[in-house]
Amino acid sequence: MNRYARQEILPEFGEQGQAKLRQAHVLVVGAGGLGCPALQYLAGAGVGRITLVDPDSVDRSNLHRQPLYGETSLGRPKAEAARDALRDLNPETAVTPVVAALDPANAERLVGQADIAMDCADSFAASYIMSDICHALGKPLISASALGLAGYVGGFCGGAPSLRAVFPDLPKTLATCATAGVLGPVVGTLGALQAQMALGVLLGFEPSPLGNMISVDLKRFSFRGFRFDNAPEPERIPFPFIAPAGLRDDDLLVELRGIDEAPQPLRTGAMRAMVDDFQAASIVPPEGRRVVMCCRSGLRAWRAATALQRYWKGEIVLIAAGDPN
Repeated sequence: MNRYARQEILPEFGEQGQAKLRQAHVLVVGAGGLGCPALQYLAGAGVGRITLVDPDSVDRSNLHRQPLYGETSLGRPKAEAARDALRDLNPETAVTPVVAALDPANAERLVGQADIAMDCADSFAASYIMSDICHALGKPLISASALGLAGYVGGFCGGAPSLRAVFPDLPKTLATCATAGVLGPVVGTLGALQAQMALGVLLGFEPSPLGNMISVDLKRFSFRGFRFDNAPEPERIPFPFIAPAGLRDDDLLVELRGIDEAPQPLRTGAMRAMVDDFQAASIVPPEGRRVVMCCRSGLRAWRAATALQRYWKGEIVLIAAGDPN
């Protein structure tokens, strides 16, 4: 029997829809709890090409929410282990693994090559980097985030408002799945919804998934949705992310990671500081220099930049440096 027979009989799909998927190229950033179900359903549906970006390796503590992997995958790069699992699921889908983090240095090329981008990284910095690039290139973005027993998934850019239009401010919490925990079915649900939204965009469903958000609370077993088609874009990007390679010689680099967190700063001569220093207005950068706030995830950098902007009007950019190698 035809592999896709059960979906081709859908009136919204048909052979023409299958042909569209066969020609489609999807960029998936993140092969973890969100990415695993999204990847499985995209490959199962017959998407022709998937570029998968993830810098991490399979760890036993992840297996409860990343069922694409097993014990034999431990220690392997997730992108490569996922490629092999998806090849077994559907050899007609070509998966290109990229064992690297998405950052401003590679995002434009990766997004530009794809028809649609999927933010499955559950990373504050990756979400905003992808949104900025997708908005500039006119590419659709399906983004999701999960924490504890709740989360959201939405369709941004590609003619709809960007992530910054809907979330112009910092997240309410600095917690992550590693610090606050998460249940596997929660990210599984959100990842499956991401796949459904991506398929809806590729197949031209009406109303479009773009401009739509679904919030999920699986403690109360509730789903809520709303459209944000008319959300206004910010007049400018207040604190764009840059790659470390984008540092200029005359930048004032502020290293917000402590010595215990990053014994070596991102660059020799960086200023060591804390977010509190800027909230207390105790550091005033010289006029005419660009300030680069650097931390692990980008959240402290954003907080410090927000505090500095209240009393200093120069250019501020951010770097999410991750963990030291």
